[in-house]
Amino acid sequence: MIDGALKRVHVRCAKGHCVLALTAITILGLGATAATAQEGAGGRLSPSDVQVAQSLLLPGDALLIRIWREPDLSGEFVVDEEGVVTLPMLGRIRATQTSIADLRAALIEEYADDLRNPSITITPVRRVYVLGEVNRPGMYGLDPTASLASAVALAGGASREGDLRKLTLIRDDRTLLSEVNPMADLLSTGTRSGDQIFVGRRGWLERNQQFVATTVLGVAGIVVALLR
Repeated sequence: MIDGALKRVHVRCAKGHCVLALTAITILGLGATAATAQEGAGGRLSPSDVQVAQSLLLPGDALLIRIWREPDLSGEFVVDEEGVVTLPMLGRIRATQTSIADLRAALIEEYADDLRNPSITITPVRRVYVLGEVNRPGMYGLDPTASLASAVALAGGASREGDLRKLTLIRDDRTLLSEVNPMADLLSTGTRSGDQIFVGRRGWLERNQQFVATTVLGVAGIVVALLR
């Protein structure tokens, strides 16, 4: 089905001399289906999990890699501008242009040289900016199946003036989507790392309801007093 190519660069130093060895390993027949490639831990995958397994990584994304009983090899690793991620023991690995399922299978193959029956899970992470009317604006990492509302929650939630009905997805200063459903997930909205999730401000009337109500009551009181 899919021929995935995994490249690794080793730099070995001995007696003051460094030898650069480039090893290219071609993994054949990986990812016959995304579901079977990701079911190693057991259990049937949901449609969204299958979609994630089939998705491709882009520069700026991160990989949350967990290797059972190997905390030193586990962690979150960012895909650089060249589409490469640097992993413990393996060095520089090409992470783009291959699905998550194929990458996982390839890593199992690679780590099997040093680990006995490695059990590996990979979760792609979208690193997005949550800006606008939120309490803690900044960059946050999320699973692609997380909702936009979850992204806002990581940023401390909407501020008193924020309106979740006014969510805008921005990329490279261009508005991609406006008034997005806050329960929509990053995957379905096409959200990429580096995108901005912008929370708009509530309308003036909504933000000043108490002031308006007090003013109306005050005017009504004055009118009633003048009519007596």
